[in-house]
Amino acid sequence: MLERRSPVLHLVQKIRDESHRFAVAYHRKRREIRDRSSELLSIPGVGPRTRQRLLEHFGSLRGVKTATVDALTAVVNRAAAERIRGYFEAEAAVALPVLREERG
Repeated sequence: MLERRSPVLHLVQKIRDESHRFAVAYHRKRREIRDRSSELLSIPGVGPRTRQRLLEHFGSLRGVKTATVDALTAVVNRAAAERIRGYFEAEAAVALPVLREERG
């Protein structure tokens, strides 16, 4: 145990506080970068608020990608749900031939 007024204790506390400040700043920056761009924003009719609602409801981009049109209508209207589903189906259709060629 170090005394309350010990210079060593104050040094250790300053080191601790600085490392926490650095870690928090780093995680905030990472979160800002992660949230700044999203594949969902490239879908016509999906803006930042809709993206946020979709991610909160489904938990992740993977959850949104695998959701059915009916599941998506819990968050957005039917037309937007069909656009979102169509976007990810088209993306999957482009990816499948590539996978088949690699296996071939």
